[in-house]
Amino acid sequence: MQKNNVDTIAAIATASGAGGIGIVRVSGALCQTIAHAILGQCPPPRHAAYLDFMDADGTLIDRGIAIYYPNPHSYTGEDVLELQAHGGTALMQILLARCISLGARQAAPGEFTRRAYLNDKLDLAQAEAVADLINAATEQAAKSAVRSLSGEFSLAIQTLLQHLIELRLYVEACLDFPEEEIDFISQGRVAEKIAQNQQALQHILSKAKQGALLRDGIQVVLIGQPNVGKSSLLNALAGEEVAIVTPIAGTTRDTIKSAIQISGVPLHVIDTAGLRETDDEVEKIGIARTYRATETANIALILVDATHGIGEQEKSILERLPQEIIKIWVHNKIDVTHEAPAIENKNGEMHLYLSAKTGQGLDLLKAQLLKIAGYQASGEGVFMARARHLQALGLVEKHLHQALLQINTAELIAEELRLAQDALSMITGEFTPDDLLGEIFSKFCIGK
Repeated sequence: MQKNNVDTIAAIATASGAGGIGIVRVSGALCQTIAHAILGQCPPPRHAAYLDFMDADGTLIDRGIAIYYPNPHSYTGEDVLELQAHGGTALMQILLARCISLGARQAAPGEFTRRAYLNDKLDLAQAEAVADLINAATEQAAKSAVRSLSGEFSLAIQTLLQHLIELRLYVEACLDFPEEEIDFISQGRVAEKIAQNQQALQHILSKAKQGALLRDGIQVVLIGQPNVGKSSLLNALAGEEVAIVTPIAGTTRDTIKSAIQISGVPLHVIDTAGLRETDDEVEKIGIARTYRATETANIALILVDATHGIGEQEKSILERLPQEIIKIWVHNKIDVTHEAPAIENKNGEMHLYLSAKTGQGLDLLKAQLLKIAGYQASGEGVFMARARHLQALGLVEKHLHQALLQINTAELIAEELRLAQDALSMITGEFTPDDLLGEIFSKFCIGK
């Protein structure tokens, strides 16, 4: 892995648009040269200096704060210069252009954090947590991202990794004595140690799944015939009028997406066009989009008017839904039928009774959505995780299971432990293909 970068990069590190303060960040060997050209000096390391920012012709660009961080004591592990000026859009562009004219180049998305990773300032899980912290949509997600950034996730992975390495070394050492009558596998309690590692893995996996849920949330699609209350339910869940509600059938003709949260878990709810036979071309397009929305959703809420229950039309809707999607029958308008809110399991199907109009039963629905998603009320120690982390942990789980199945064959145990070690190493970046790195950092914002 290349650790040194020969070029100097620069980017605006603050959000686009006008603001009280804007920051241009520079990283690389030319930082001191750029500082002398713009500031007339290089500020003392890690001291905020209030200085004039000068253009090439000697005119004043702005007055602001400059901070110089010499390597390796910086975010990227290289020389870093931060220029803090007034946060005008044009001013930031002028200051960035001045740095580029002095030999820096525009940084690619995530390039500062990528350099921090390449220079061993962060491991890959921590680097990803930087982006997750920036993009956190809820308080719980932000706290989980901070835990990962501070190294809690990485420490748990490294501890398990070290145990796997020690066990693998022992098993491979056993292979050097094939003629011995001693049963080194039994004597070394290899099966017991694999089981212990499995237990530790399940603890990590549980927290990682919680973190992934806080990061990505769940996709919920509302479907059903016109006027069963889909838009009313969306408004009730969101706590505001995000969809138009009228007694006219076919009011909703396109999918309406709303991002809400329940107990800190992001919920991406999609209201859809009512499903019915129609000659209206616009409505037909909306109905087609409804079924497309079900292809990517985790949960489908099939709304039914509680005054007439499930009919042939509702059954035909059920038949067209993807097999893998979780389905809940939601009987709406119990305020009309005077039923009590309830949740029942009938013939393996979940039925929930509520009123989107009055809010009766809404808490039952929220609790059920969280239960299906695997949410646990206690978020203690949860760290942010991504789909690739869960996939890697799943591979570790698989290889440890296979190792136990092959407990009487040291060669096969050693191979399964090696594969488990490789999968675990991918999380922190010790064993990660360059193309995966490119994909990860390309999703970062520019300037971070």
